[in-house]
Amino acid sequence: MSAPDYPHASPPAPAAAIEVAPGVHWLRMALPFQLDHINLWLLEDGTQEKPSWLMIDTGLGNEPTRALWDRIFAEKIAARPVKRVLVTHYHPDHAGNAAWLCKRSGAELWMSRGEFLTVHAARNSSAGYTTEAQLELFRANGLDDARGAELLLRGGLYRKLVPDFPFAHRRLHEGERIAVGGRSWRVIVGHGHAPEHVSLHCEELNLLISGDMLLPRISTNVAVRPIDPWSNPLRMFLDSIRRYRELAEDILVLPSHGLPFRGAHARIAQLEAHHQERLAELLAACTAFPRTAAEVLEILFRRKLDSSQIFFAMGEAIAHLHYLYYEGRLSRNVGADGVARFAPG
Repeated sequence: MSAPDYPHASPPAPAAAIEVAPGVHWLRMALPFQLDHINLWLLEDGTQEKPSWLMIDTGLGNEPTRALWDRIFAEKIAARPVKRVLVTHYHPDHAGNAAWLCKRSGAELWMSRGEFLTVHAARNSSAGYTTEAQLELFRANGLDDARGAELLLRGGLYRKLVPDFPFAHRRLHEGERIAVGGRSWRVIVGHGHAPEHVSLHCEELNLLISGDMLLPRISTNVAVRPIDPWSNPLRMFLDSIRRYRELAEDILVLPSHGLPFRGAHARIAQLEAHHQERLAELLAACTAFPRTAAEVLEILFRRKLDSSQIFFAMGEAIAHLHYLYYEGRLSRNVGADGVARFAPG
C-alpha cells in the first residue's frame, strides 16, 4: 500500500483554476480561520451544443469570497452558463454562497436532504442549532463557565457566514448516478462529519471528490452536537471512510482542504490508526480515574485552544468517549453536578 502522493505541488492562484482531470477544474478560496482555505470544483457540463458548468461548493458568504467569484465569472466561466450548484454539506465554507451563486446564475441547488435542512436549522437557530444548546451540552461534559462564556461570543456566526439560502433543492440520494458533461458520477453519502455529506465518484476518470470526508493531512472534525447528544459520530465516520476502500487504490482524491492526492487506501489506514491511538490514550486516562470530556482535551489536543478551537475540540472529545462507551469499554456516569464522567465499567 503506497503512501499518499501529490500530483500538484501547489494550489491555484486566487481566481485562477487548474484542470486536474478532463473537464474538472480546481479553485481555491481563502478562509479567515486557522484552516485558511477551501478547495472548490468547476465541472464542465452540458453538451457540445449547449455547454454549461456545475459548481461544487461555494466558499463563505462574504465580500472577499464574492470578489474572487466575480473574477472567476469574468475570466473563467465567461459565456458558459452555470446550471447547477452542488453543495457537499452544510458547513459555511461549503454552503455560504449557494444562494448568491444560484441567484446570480439562475442555477439549481443540488444537495442531500439532511444537509439542506441543517443549513436552515443552523441559520434560524432551531432544532438545537444554538450557541446556548451547544454550551449546555459542553457544560454537561465538564466545560467550565469561564471557557463556556467565550463560546457565547460565537452567537449568530453561522448566519453571518451563510447570509441567505435557497428554499428549494434537487435532492441527492446515496448510490444515485448523475450525468455531468457526458460522464456518470455516483453519489456516496457519508456520516459523522455532517448529517448526509455528499462525495462524488467518477469511475471513468478514476476520481473522487471527497469533500471533507477524506483529507490528506488533517483529520476531519467528528463531533457530538446538541441535536443528537447521544450519538456515536466517530463510529459513523470510520464506517463511512472504509467504503472508499472499494474504490481503486490509485484513485485521484479531490479534498476540500489540502492538495489533491493519490493513495486513498493508505490515507484511510492512517486515519484509522490515528483514531485508535487517541482512543487508547483516552482509555488509559479514564482507567486512572474518571474523566469528563473537558478533562481529556489536553490528551487529544496537545496545544492551547482558543474559543473557536474549543468548540470543535469539545465535540470531538465527546465523540471519542462515546465511541468507547458504545464499545462497552467505558461507562458513562452522571454525577450530582449533572456532569458526565467516563470510567471503566
